[in-house]
Amino acid sequence: MGVSTWQIIVILLVVLLLFGGKKIPELAQGLGKGIKNFKDAVKEGEEEVKTTEKVEDKTTTTNTSTTQNTTQNNA
Repeated sequence: MGVSTWQIIVILLVVLLLFGGKKIPELAQGLGKGIKNFKDAVKEGEEEVKTTEKVEDKTTTTNTSTTQNTTQNNA
């Protein structure tokens, strides 16, 4: 059920006929920019998650220290 070489050639010829030789590089460039923007957005999202996790870890550590200090002062 795979795609054969002839099927790929026919698809490429149809695309060439539909869009023309000048338009295909522009479409490819636009597709490449879109993929690059998507990857950049994914990286920014991962960095934001890591930053949020670090802030949450610091907050948890601070809350634990405050609780321990309060407990020691009350004892």
